[in-house]
Amino acid sequence: MAMDPDTVAKAFVDHYYRTFDTNRGGLVGLYQEGSMLTFEGQKFLGPAAIANKLGSLPFQQCRHTVVTVDCQPSGPQGGMLVFVSGTILTGPEDHPLRFSQVFHLLPTGGSFFVQNDMFRLNYG
Repeated sequence: MAMDPDTVAKAFVDHYYRTFDTNRGGLVGLYQEGSMLTFEGQKFLGPAAIANKLGSLPFQQCRHTVVTVDCQPSGPQGGMLVFVSGTILTGPEDHPLRFSQVFHLLPTGGSFFVQNDMFRLNYG
């Protein structure tokens, strides 16, 4: 029985941001050797480079609030595109920043990994 893509996308998004906010290093297992993160225009290839980038962000605490999750099936191998918008609070800051993030998820052994991940803050 195939999983509903919207259900998979929501579960993935909940897991990703909960992990990001509580244990950023735990995200490394979501990526594989060919995975790429584009973070504010900078590209990072592979789990080690991605984990290093996420671990080096200039804040220790953060809290994501997801506002929208849009999902589309992608390709013959059962992947999906997931587009997220929301806000992020970093540390003691009380002014949330708006962000957008796109994930291209591909199936692997009954689960999914992140093939592509693009993140942008939305100013203005």
